[in-house]
Amino acid sequence: MQSKLFSDLLVIETAGILAGPSVGLFFAELGARVVKLENVRTGGDATRQWKLPQEDPASPISAYFCSVNWGKEHRFIDLKSAAGKAEMDELLARADVLITNHLAANATELGLDRARLRSLNPRLVHGHIKGFADQPQRPAFDVVLQAETGYISMTGTDGDHLAKLPIALIDVLAAHQLKEGLLIALLQRERNSEGAYVEVSLEEAALSGLINQASNHLMTGAVARPIGTLHPNIAPYGETFRCADGGRIILAVGTDAQFRALCRTIGLPHLPDDPRFSSNTERVRQRIALAQELATPIAQQVRRPLLDALIAAGVPAGAVLDIAEVMRTRAAQAMVLEDQVDGRTGRRIRGNAFRFGDR
Repeated sequence: MQSKLFSDLLVIETAGILAGPSVGLFFAELGARVVKLENVRTGGDATRQWKLPQEDPASPISAYFCSVNWGKEHRFIDLKSAAGKAEMDELLARADVLITNHLAANATELGLDRARLRSLNPRLVHGHIKGFADQPQRPAFDVVLQAETGYISMTGTDGDHLAKLPIALIDVLAAHQLKEGLLIALLQRERNSEGAYVEVSLEEAALSGLINQASNHLMTGAVARPIGTLHPNIAPYGETFRCADGGRIILAVGTDAQFRALCRTIGLPHLPDDPRFSSNTERVRQRIALAQELATPIAQQVRRPLLDALIAAGVPAGAVLDIAEVMRTRAAQAMVLEDQVDGRTGRRIRGNAFRFGDR
């Protein structure tokens, strides 16, 4: 059910693609009135045309567009025209939040430069997403950022088989950073009645997301390489195994106690006594041999009963599901949002995964 937490908030969104609209979705789901201003000259947000082959080419929306544009009012305007600027100004004079992602060179032409916005509405909280930290004129798209911030070099199975993450994770990270900054700015405004400018770059958001991989290098000089689903510091963590019914499971064993429980559950109670596997450090060194030892008993069991037994024993493990299987789960079904966008039904997963309750 839609929250009414921000029912008195007016949010204006001129941003397109994914990161900025994700922030607009965040506020819409919390009850804010979100007005999305789309460029009439280009047919609106570019993602309206980012369609799968099986989508209707004549539809005014795509599944991609629907993923982050629930609960918004859509207005097609030309911000380079006097009429378009006047319509935007009328909204901005009353707005609480503005979300933008234009190139720096276009700010004045679009009427979105900071000095002008402050004069229109001193209480406005302006959130802006840019691409690169110190290259303001360079267009930025997720796959380029994944490449230039190290993600692609670490993703895939080996150096000749690299991969990108199958979602625009850098946009998602930047959106979360901007949400946090905007909430802090709104809290500050409650105290001093002043607006603020909050800026996030995709590049810096990506770098902040490197977390342990960055520290591994900063503290030891280690350079992460693509190892598929595996973890550089833990084993068996990320190893996948095929079961008797063809289903796959994945393990996330992080402690010696969990490893002992795993071995007991699959019928190898003495394996933890093998010096090759007696500690996590040794298991990481011997992960190929370890995987071979585990594969045979796992292959003899049906996935669901095996998973139930592992979970009951406190072993972190899960089924490897495709997206269709995931969307049939109760948790996913409970998060589906549906509405009408330009006369078409749009469906998407709720962007906010938190909920408020009594303490």
